[in-house]
Amino acid sequence: GSTVFQINVGKLCNQTCRHCHVDAGPDRTEIMSRETAELCVAALAQTDIPTVDMTGGAPELNPQFRWLVEQARRLDRHVIDRCNLSVLLLPSQADLAEFLANHRVEIIASLPSYRASQADAQRGNGIFEKSMEALRLLNQLGYGRPDSGLVLNLVYNPVGAFLPPRQEAIEAQFKKELHTRHGIEFNRLYTITNMP
Repeated sequence: GSTVFQINVGKLCNQTCRHCHVDAGPDRTEIMSRETAELCVAALAQTDIPTVDMTGGAPELNPQFRWLVEQARRLDRHVIDRCNLSVLLLPSQADLAEFLANHRVEIIASLPSYRASQADAQRGNGIFEKSMEALRLLNQLGYGRPDSGLVLNLVYNPVGAFLPPRQEAIEAQFKKELHTRHGIEFNRLYTITNMP
């Protein structure tokens, strides 16, 4: 049977990334309504699918996001938030990281490089430092720390018509560089390839 119930809550995002497969951004108005969110929860309740995968846009910017997380956890489902990291630093989302930790939400965050110049080229100026700040915040809450149960995974998806290096090799490199340069810990790194 199915193991993941994915909910795409819309295209609203605080970033505009050139590789975005849904063309999300701050000007996008296509977001899931409360009515549709309620239908998603009703459908989820009819299944025994163990994991709910929340995606967008920046899913956290949808007004239904926190309600959906609460409902999924009430149904005893594991929740994944596909997070762009910088959303955690928005003034309107000041309590978001704590909310995610309190609900034991797994975070999967895209980080195109452990080098600022490469990350900013793909994501926009200043995004790398915001990502580091957000990762430090998550680490302070226990995310990515051994035995905390708060899972923080990164996704490496380079731009361009080439395949990324072996996942194990790049994960080890990211762990070393992020820990040495920024004191940041995370659980796993996944590599994906964007189709040109």
